[in-house]
Amino acid sequence: MQWLRQGSVGVLSALLMACAPATRVILLPEGAGKHTAVDVKGALGTVSLTAPYQTANVDKSGSVELTETDPMVVLDRYGAILAHMPAAEEQFLLYFEVGGAELTDVSKAQLPTILERARARKGGEIIVIGHTDRVGAVPANDALSLERARAIRQLLMDQGFKPELIDAVGRGERSPLVPTDDEVAEPQNRRAEIIVR
Repeated sequence: MQWLRQGSVGVLSALLMACAPATRVILLPEGAGKHTAVDVKGALGTVSLTAPYQTANVDKSGSVELTETDPMVVLDRYGAILAHMPAAEEQFLLYFEVGGAELTDVSKAQLPTILERARARKGGEIIVIGHTDRVGAVPANDALSLERARAIRQLLMDQGFKPELIDAVGRGERSPLVPTDDEVAEPQNRRAEIIVR
């Protein structure tokens, strides 16, 4: 069987070809400058695919061979499958004023783009993940991050986006964009990650 691998998004199977290896795995580009990798293990060895279009061919004995392919070959051979793959998710960062759930003016201006991108997708789900900097107590930051996520959810619903397609979660100070010591006010950590998929 042959397999295509697109970053961490998923694995798709294709039809067997008469002279093809028992298994073929091709690492496709993830997009947006993300780097991905996958290990392919056979009975007689393992190879790591770390660059787009690297290919692992596993023969019937379990031997694994590392090769490369060309984007045009992949498109020619697997174009029908690739046409049915979901679009890669899009991510946006929005930032907040100090101590509350009020977006900065620059971040407010991004909301129409986020809505447009979500409405253009089949399914069009939005995940809002609120964050804080490390100023304040952990329980208070947990509550503030959820308040921030819910505030953005409400802004999107106020623009007519379906509530059942928006999830809002808070991560507090646990996942800083910029690592800092405790009690350091870092504007880039006062944020919400918006995932449109």
